[in-house]
Amino acid sequence: MRHQRNRYQLSRSASHRKALLANLCKEVIEHERIRTSETKAKAVKPELEKLITLAKRGDLHARRQALSALGQDKFMVYKLFEEIAPRYAERPGGYTRILKLGPRRSDATEMVFLELV
Repeated sequence: MRHQRNRYQLSRSASHRKALLANLCKEVIEHERIRTSETKAKAVKPELEKLITLAKRGDLHARRQALSALGQDKFMVYKLFEEIAPRYAERPGGYTRILKLGPRRSDATEMVFLELV
């Protein structure tokens, strides 16, 4: 039974959804701001917040957990732990922001910027 299981499914299989969220997390870490649909941004925001909280912890186990979540991309994990996490050392949460841009011309999907604060 799926009582109180309120994750975004995004019309994808579990493996496709996992890959999509990992790729979106990597893009936000690399560029620090991405343009995406509102639903995808809302789905990836908690994942990204968890990764930054892991990076703030900074130990080896946290680094390995981040490597697992980001698909063995060592450069992204390095940037997350060495550049992004120290920025939020004093911040207790809320590391990302969603800024609305309006509908996309082709299909009127609500577009947003997902950025690091």
